[in-house]
Amino acid sequence: NDLVTPFFVVFVSEFVPQDVEVGSFDVSQLSREQCELVEADSFWCVSALLDSIHDNYTFAQPGIQRKVLQLRHLMSRVDRPLHMHLESNGIEYLQFSFRWMNNLLMREIPLRATIRLWDTYLSEPNGFSQFHSYVCAAFLRTWSRQLQAERDFQVSLSPYSEKSELIIYSSIIFINDLLLGIMILLQNLPTQCWGDREICELTADAFSLMSVFDGARRHLSSTTDI
Repeated sequence: NDLVTPFFVVFVSEFVPQDVEVGSFDVSQLSREQCELVEADSFWCVSALLDSIHDNYTFAQPGIQRKVLQLRHLMSRVDRPLHMHLESNGIEYLQFSFRWMNNLLMREIPLRATIRLWDTYLSEPNGFSQFHSYVCAAFLRTWSRQLQAERDFQVSLSPYSEKSELIIYSSIIFINDLLLGIMILLQNLPTQCWGDREICELTADAFSLMSVFDGARRHLSSTTDI
């Protein structure tokens, strides 16, 4: 359902009056013929999209597993301080980037920004299958400074511990001091106001990464821990 939304919105917008927001438009106002056109176009686009990343959604999702590993190795080269910070705090790339790969950043940025980003993907020969990995790397290092200012917050409480109350009290102070843990920040990145400008900057950075690394994919295929 997530992946069809950008296409659906684009095709529905053809029939929405100019003075009406697409998000508030009542699709029941569409004629049967218009509904069938939107459905057919959306289905065709989603089918073409899934054909290009089908291994993301097969058993064990090998496509996503591979892209997450590529992202980890890429970050170890383009932003090693951030990479080491995540590693030293026990943050696994799979914990946060699985959703980035599975939903193609749809849940990380507003719909208007998603449509703009996917427009770029569609203009690339392997936009969804390859370029997306570089976009994720550019997206992650966009928040490098904020993430490196955070520490992960993990507290293990035993119901039989005599120090439970003290741990809870200390934990509350710890949270207030740190404001946000790494994982909380990664899952709630402040992109609510993102639009064309931010996506242009993001894709420009991703293109620069791809121009350096895409011709040397052995850099991204190593299985050796960094």
